[in-house]
Amino acid sequence: MQKEGIEQDVLLEAFFSLGRLDNITMAMGLHPAYLSCFLRTQHALLDLDGPLPSLWRHYIVIMAAARHQCSYLVQQHSAAYLEAGGDESWLGGVQQAPAKLRSLQGLNKLLAHRPWLITQQHIQELVCPGAESRWSLAELIHAVILMAHAHSLSSFVWGCGVNPEPDHTGGHAFSPPSPNHLPCGPHSPAHEDGRQELTDGVMEVEVLMKRMVELQEQEEECTQEEMLTRFERERSESIPTAVVRGAPPEVVLRLVEDPEFSYEDFAPRGEQAPPTMRAQDYSWEDHGYSLVNRLLPDMGQLLDEKFQVVSNLTYHRMAMHEGVDTYTLRKALWNYIHCLYGIRYDDYDYGGVNVLLERSLKVFVKTVACHPEQTTARIYHAFWRHFKHSEKVHANLIVMEARLQAALLYTLRAITHYMR
Repeated sequence: MQKEGIEQDVLLEAFFSLGRLDNITMAMGLHPAYLSCFLRTQHALLDLDGPLPSLWRHYIVIMAAARHQCSYLVQQHSAAYLEAGGDESWLGGVQQAPAKLRSLQGLNKLLAHRPWLITQQHIQELVCPGAESRWSLAELIHAVILMAHAHSLSSFVWGCGVNPEPDHTGGHAFSPPSPNHLPCGPHSPAHEDGRQELTDGVMEVEVLMKRMVELQEQEEECTQEEMLTRFERERSESIPTAVVRGAPPEVVLRLVEDPEFSYEDFAPRGEQAPPTMRAQDYSWEDHGYSLVNRLLPDMGQLLDEKFQVVSNLTYHRMAMHEGVDTYTLRKALWNYIHCLYGIRYDDYDYGGVNVLLERSLKVFVKTVACHPEQTTARIYHAFWRHFKHSEKVHANLIVMEARLQAALLYTLRAITHYMR
């Protein structure tokens, strides 16, 4: 990262906001425009006035990060929770926390792994007047955004191989390189045949550039039926992600209920696949944004800025090329992630996803978006082999925000149905 350079101003802003420069900030600092709005949103979620007490905010993030075995965030927010005067026994297991917090476990599980299953019934159970330890809608929307924020940030931590902080377990200890974590340095591991690797990498970039131009110039119009078929093909495509990984640390496991529950591939069309959410029926711009702003003032605006920044973020370069329009590639990434979560755009041709996202990139994106705890150095280094690390961090930002928006859309839709 030092080699690729980070603007000092944004690091100063982060230091004054957080009181330290953690490794997440350093990675995001490669994209200063994004880091600024990320810090504003996170500060509002965790520190500014809102319906939830400060201790509960950190504890909800801990519960959420534990679902993806993200010990980085669990340790970071456990320290903040204790610093704010939290009861240490709560960290010994969710059963030690108040019933009201424990009642979030079911929603936390679905939000993390299968948000398309969230219905108004789940909302009703938490907010209806007769519910034990009931949540107000303002409290619930705050909790939902905190959980979705932690789930998607866990994807970023795993996807970028963010190392533990010095005050985290293992933060100062030297250990030999592990296949499950990315190396600390800014360079990829050496390959046996460096020259061949370089040639292949350059060829990949040239092919991708050519495909992007062809896609932009393409005038062929597809029927709605063909567009739907292409979406279904992407949604049900078999992309292997599972890897053998040791049991999660005890500090994480004791905070998780039903640890076996995880993302499940959509069945092929007609095999009891969950219904697709059409973006035209419920979108962030037309529905989600105003609902969040109504229940949690200013938060809709902050989230919207973050979505806008990541959608428009470009440096007009790709690997060794300058002056490149990367819009089609960024759009394909975003829509592919939403496709994995069952969200379909009627006006988008999903054939473009197959053209621009080669298999190793799909493996990485699906793993980070759906099973982040299974991310390895191998799949990080396998895609975009000639791209800079800052470009791979950019891809991780798109995964993180697209995943966040998808999870929020399903939950906000359920809240909308409850309020009718």
